[in-house]
Amino acid sequence: MVKVGKWIAKQRVLILLIGFLLIIPSIIGMAKTRVNYDLLSYLPEHLETVKGQDILVDEYGMGAFSMVVVEDTDLKDVQKLEEKFEKVDHVKDVLWYDDVADISLPVEMIPKDLRESFFEGDATMMLVLFDNTTSSDDAMNAVTELRSIASKQCFIAGMTGVVTDIKNVAMQELPIYVVIAAVLSLIILELTSGSFIVPFLFLLSIGLAILYNLGSNIFLGETSYITKALTAVLQLGVTMDYSIFLLNSYEENKLRFPGDKERAMGHAISNTFKSVAGSSVTTVAGFLALCVMTFALGRDLGIVMAKGVLVGVICCVTILPALVLVFDGPIEKTRHKLLLSNLDKPSAFITKHYKAWIVIFLVLLFPAIYGNNHTKIYYNIAQSLPSTLDCNIANDELKKDFNLSNMHIIMLDKGMSVKDKEEMFKKIDDVDGVKWTLGMNSLVGAGVPDSMIPDDVKSMLESDDHELAFVCSKYESATDEVNAQIAQIDKIVKKYDDTGMVIGEAPLMKDLEDVTNVDLVRVNAISIIAIFIIILLVFKSISLPIILVAVIEFAIFVNMAIPYYQGISLPFVASIVIGAIQLGATVDYAILMTTRYQKERMKGKDKMEAIGIAHRTSMPSIISSGLSFFAATFGVACYSKVEMIGSICTLLARGAVISTVVVLLILPAMFMIFDKVIIKTTKGFKQEQLESTPSAS
Repeated sequence: MVKVGKWIAKQRVLILLIGFLLIIPSIIGMAKTRVNYDLLSYLPEHLETVKGQDILVDEYGMGAFSMVVVEDTDLKDVQKLEEKFEKVDHVKDVLWYDDVADISLPVEMIPKDLRESFFEGDATMMLVLFDNTTSSDDAMNAVTELRSIASKQCFIAGMTGVVTDIKNVAMQELPIYVVIAAVLSLIILELTSGSFIVPFLFLLSIGLAILYNLGSNIFLGETSYITKALTAVLQLGVTMDYSIFLLNSYEENKLRFPGDKERAMGHAISNTFKSVAGSSVTTVAGFLALCVMTFALGRDLGIVMAKGVLVGVICCVTILPALVLVFDGPIEKTRHKLLLSNLDKPSAFITKHYKAWIVIFLVLLFPAIYGNNHTKIYYNIAQSLPSTLDCNIANDELKKDFNLSNMHIIMLDKGMSVKDKEEMFKKIDDVDGVKWTLGMNSLVGAGVPDSMIPDDVKSMLESDDHELAFVCSKYESATDEVNAQIAQIDKIVKKYDDTGMVIGEAPLMKDLEDVTNVDLVRVNAISIIAIFIIILLVFKSISLPIILVAVIEFAIFVNMAIPYYQGISLPFVASIVIGAIQLGATVDYAILMTTRYQKERMKGKDKMEAIGIAHRTSMPSIISSGLSFFAATFGVACYSKVEMIGSICTLLARGAVISTVVVLLILPAMFMIFDKVIIKTTKGFKQEQLESTPSAS
């Protein structure tokens, strides 16, 4: 590897030329990678709700719908608005009162079922049906055009409106995330590095790695907006260590080989690759653990971030060395005193009072576990957006005017008898929270011959094999009430038609909750097992993996418990990904200290001296890494209006600080207490080292 390192150092201009040329295909790849803004589209295909959505598209040419509330508007003007809506591209149909009755008929004379469906006070409601899926560009463009046509008294509710608003907010915020993360990271690096030029080189190298990673996503076809938003922030936070290690190694090797910078860099590249390749494995394992999720968003984020870490390693031993050698002169001229140059006294204080830290650990352990297990999670995607956005305003108006929060779709066998349908709908109407059901019978009457049913109504509600009905619910999506309601409706439907389905936004979110609850346990278990095995192989020890994983898991419990004691609910995505990411990204802090501790003990030093050296030498690097991770995520957490992204960044920023503190305070105390156990269960220690170990008192 030293020969390769020397070649890289010698060919630094060529490497930089290739590195900058790769920006072109990366930008093209980014532009051609579609961004998916609908998290519900990541649900597994075997679910009945997902199959039902596919049938809607295949048989009805309808993939989504919006509920439109029009207030204080003359019916003739509402009809004109309906006609305009029908002309919008990708609007398949608009279902309103005039499809089944003449608008000249006074509202008071309309049958009760129809009146409750379409009118409430001075407000009326229509259903706009789209010819493509909820998150398709076609449906989102249609909603945007509908909003431009709509008057101030018109509100467009529904999941497609939510997804459209997520897209609009995310597109505005994404570039700002990168700027905030870069600026705050630059400030931290300027304070912790030894030269004013070095931080800019670090950011340039990592910035190129981020571009390459985002550009290579073209092979995936599309990525979620959460993945795109977090990629730059996470990659910056977790790969900064590699850059710091390379520069430190280069400085050490310059002293070994005075006057021969290329040789010094060759050895630095070799040392860095060996060290970084090992430490990056735990980070990659943490991200790859997300790929076992049934909810495909985990696979999306896991693949992109694992790839990002690998790209970061490659850039760290190619692009960054070339930049450092080219700018070696300015680096030397802009040197300044290190902020973290001498931490001997704080380190000595920490290791001396190890018993106090163990007491604190034991005091906090059970509240942390309890809080972690009881933190509230929410699954309503609209809840993660500001209340001032169009989708949430429309949903509020829908609830205010019609006491309606959801519209379920029942998909039935077309051959079902009229009698069975009437009985079934009557029972569904009696389910708690159901306002009304709207099907073929309620629109045109049970006794109307098939030949007399208007074609536009038939095409909306009937296909060759199925018939649709709409169920109006008072309950909001992702609540216990609506989940119980859906389960009861599904039971009724299955009694009359075992192939019948209850589909729509709320049933999808119910499945989302069921799927991700299982995923949470699976991801945490896989990430712990994978990282445990990696540490076991690295240290050839049974006890050290247990200690290191336990220390970081404690930090994760503390992090996840804080929202519980704050009375804050977390979006479901944050609760799933944070454990794997925090474990994978910050266990390196513990590995760094453990490596030095093990090395010093094997040299024959007593445990107090070995732990003191390990703590003192690793403390500056751990603080720098933790602060870099914090800086990359904290600003985004404060700025983002999308709580899905903001909550994840809040947890990551806080997690970086907590992991840093826990590793610096608790880990050396663990070494003090379990030193004998570590020596007995670690390959390479000799019996005399155990016997000569003085007691720490």
